[in-house]
Amino acid sequence: MKKTLFIKNAAILTVSSLILRFAGIIFKVWLAAAVGSEGIGLYQLVFSVYVLASTFASAGISTAVTRLVAEELALGSRGGVLKILRRSILLTLSVALLSLGIVYFGADFISVRLLCDVRAIPALKILPFSLPFMGISSCIRGYFIARRKATPGAVTQLAEQALRIGTVIFLVKSFAKRGLAAMCAAVMVGDVASELLACLLLFLVFSADKKQLTALSGRKLPPYGVLRQIMRIALPITSGRYLNTLLRTAENILVPKSLAKFPLSGDRALSQFGMIKGMALPILFFPSAVLNAVSTLLIPEMSEAAAKNQVSLVRRATRNILKLTAAVSFIFAAIFFVCGDKIGILIYKEPDVGFLIKALSPIVPFMYLDSISDGILKGLDQQVFSFRTAISDSVIRIILILLLLPFTGLYGFIGIMYFSNLLTCALNVGRLIKVSGAGLKFTEEIALPVISALCLSLLADTVLSLLGIKQILLYVLLLCAVCLPLYFVLLTCFGTIKIKDLRSLF
Repeated sequence: MKKTLFIKNAAILTVSSLILRFAGIIFKVWLAAAVGSEGIGLYQLVFSVYVLASTFASAGISTAVTRLVAEELALGSRGGVLKILRRSILLTLSVALLSLGIVYFGADFISVRLLCDVRAIPALKILPFSLPFMGISSCIRGYFIARRKATPGAVTQLAEQALRIGTVIFLVKSFAKRGLAAMCAAVMVGDVASELLACLLLFLVFSADKKQLTALSGRKLPPYGVLRQIMRIALPITSGRYLNTLLRTAENILVPKSLAKFPLSGDRALSQFGMIKGMALPILFFPSAVLNAVSTLLIPEMSEAAAKNQVSLVRRATRNILKLTAAVSFIFAAIFFVCGDKIGILIYKEPDVGFLIKALSPIVPFMYLDSISDGILKGLDQQVFSFRTAISDSVIRIILILLLLPFTGLYGFIGIMYFSNLLTCALNVGRLIKVSGAGLKFTEEIALPVISALCLSLLADTVLSLLGIKQILLYVLLLCAVCLPLYFVLLTCFGTIKIKDLRSLF
């Protein structure tokens, strides 16, 4: 029953994540055509402030809800579950309202002094009104993940995305003649409306679901010190994400300024920044939807297994998810490397974006492994380590940006991304292996998949070129259709992926 439920939830999260990412990319393509790469750059600047504020409102608390509710469902009472959720919502609302006031009243200062672009003021005065709704939604989503119910979160996110895209398209078209400032503000109005809708939908579903909690048979009284437990889990995660986001926001502000100092960048600095952060990276992260779904679902599973001292289960699950992540990331990195230039032209009609996708493709395995390891570490109560790693990485990135970008330009920033992702991946994966006792075999599970992925992709590219296939969409589809199944057949033949490993993962 539990295995079937996990597979069902993983499928729901995967499908919804793929739909959301696909819709997000189509929306970004439309937005790029409407506002240009400079507009995307301005949006990314404003969005970095938005992420900073939303981190304070929701980050960490959602993970705390998932872990504590998962433990309470296994060992506790209905009253304990509801008490955890009430305390979490009260805490996140308090922080969200504080963040709202700071961003709203500080919009002029942030735009003029920090972002150095007065066009950001209208958007910054609108975006913080979504924070309270976002905070409440994150708590309820954490509750549903702990309940092993992925459908409510997935459905509300789909509705949220649909409303956001529809609202933004309508408003951007309406304000197109008023400049980038008005269009950027229109995007933020769509964000506020969509967060409000998601919050209302989740609350309605939760009101119905909480009636099913009467069958719990653990301790009779709600646990004491719930707020302290929430803070113990959430504070390191929130502090880490907040400081990390603060540093990343500083990085996002510094990158265009530093690129502008490079003689060959000049006026294209904001456009280059927009192409990397707003166009290339979403494409590179698109295939990780399956892995992110599994990572999200593993947090309550790992928390419960650790609470019950099921060491072998933790070790086995960690090893299998690392092996699966590595295998998936290698083949997509190879595909992006071989036809990244074509993908950039196909999606954005921008050769420069295609160049960036191809140039950044080798770091895809590091990004995927880092992301999945970070999620599992939080499920194993290793949030303090994640906090230290994130802060160290951000500080190093900012120092390198200040030192290198004025002299190296865009190529220097690409080099910094290589170094940063390699560092955080090594630290997080190393820590996860140490804590869980899992490990990867270099020849069988790293070297062979890398060689297989690269050889298959290059061979498929050569064959398609000899066949004279010029239509880009058909070329990319055929390349993926040939490489993906053959790659996993090869890994099965090599013994890298075994059916029993997939069974044990679930």
